[in-house]
Amino acid sequence: MRQPITTPAQVGEILRARRKARRIPQQQLAEKLGISQSRLSILEANAAGLTLERLLLLAKLLGLEVVLQDKAEAPTTKAEW
Repeated sequence: MRQPITTPAQVGEILRARRKARRIPQQQLAEKLGISQSRLSILEANAAGLTLERLLLLAKLLGLEVVLQDKAEAPTTKAEW
């Protein structure tokens, strides 16, 4: 799966979907992260409060990787008059 991210909410959605696909309970994943289940629930709803360190750990635990790359430029079209 390759998906551009533009909002923290998207990150939370991806993490939640991956956790559910792997059938990992929130409580179990939260324990591995050293946070409460309620905090993980909040982060899955909107990952705005997620630190980079925790994001990388979550990605690792869920079998994901974080990749930064050059943004693909939209093709330019010439207007025909």
